[in-house]
Amino acid sequence: MKSPQYHGVDSHVGNTPLIRLRRLSELTGCEILGKAEWMNPGGSVKDRAALGIVSDAEEKGLLKPGATIVEGTAGNTGIGLTIIGHARGYRSVIVIPETQSPEKIALLRTLGAEVITVPEKPYSDPGNYNHVARRLAEEKGWFWANQFDNTANLLAHYRTTGPEIWSQTQGTVTAFVASVGTGGTLAGTARHLKERNPLIAIACADPYGAAMWSWFARGNTDMKDGDSFAEGIGQCRVTKNLEGLVVEHAYRIPDQEALTIVYQLLREEGVFLGLSSGINVAGAVRLARERGPGQVIVTILCDSGAKYQSKLFNPEWLATKGLRTDLPIEAVLG
Repeated sequence: MKSPQYHGVDSHVGNTPLIRLRRLSELTGCEILGKAEWMNPGGSVKDRAALGIVSDAEEKGLLKPGATIVEGTAGNTGIGLTIIGHARGYRSVIVIPETQSPEKIALLRTLGAEVITVPEKPYSDPGNYNHVARRLAEEKGWFWANQFDNTANLLAHYRTTGPEIWSQTQGTVTAFVASVGTGGTLAGTARHLKERNPLIAIACADPYGAAMWSWFARGNTDMKDGDSFAEGIGQCRVTKNLEGLVVEHAYRIPDQEALTIVYQLLREEGVFLGLSSGINVAGAVRLARERGPGQVIVTILCDSGAKYQSKLFNPEWLATKGLRTDLPIEAVLG
């Protein structure tokens, strides 16, 4: 009898379930399916990028035993890098904007990362968290993960997320929808699915205040009016992970629309999500209504709502932002 094979936590990233979002599927006449990425070891889709980046660096000889990984992140990639780093024998230093949820910052410290909080600044500013991480890598000789422009991020999704979706839908998937943080999830998954079936539609769901809707719809990054409270998404430049990506549909999603979906999924289906997931699902609903019944639309449920309880699930905080939790889901559908 062959002995069973056992593996560490870094071998259990991916292969997450595909969950049917019942109410929205029924209301649109489509199958709207969400990839349950909160079931990764670090609790988010960013575990895939973290593992891909670390494995690629090891293969290239850029990471040696006992090395330090440094990264600028809104939180989830940092959590993934810290967990994978522990499993592989590395130390992690995480640079994060101080505007991110206190739950994520506290969790990073609990996990053992050295956390450096910096003021929120645009990418054009030298004080932007990505630039701070890059300078630390240069000064200290650390490995900079560089998730935004390191295409090992994209390849992780090309090799895992895309194939999983194809297999789980038995090749019946007709569309894939995702928002953009680094661009790795959307671009890598889209590349694989398009190779399988060029007729699969790709859509970007963009929060207000970002420029990817403008990029995909108008060919420029000029349009970035408004604002969003979503964390980890909302890009204003074309990263290396995004270069060459073509999408058929792009949507701008208001926070209220996404929040209404987040609360509906929690109250009626027991699915506890953050706002970026709500934006993704809202994009899937827009696509379903645009293309009509019969679609099999897959999107990414990025992480759970546990990291956002002080904001999204805090009535006082929501009231200060003019956001409501009592709107019926039909209000989202118009």
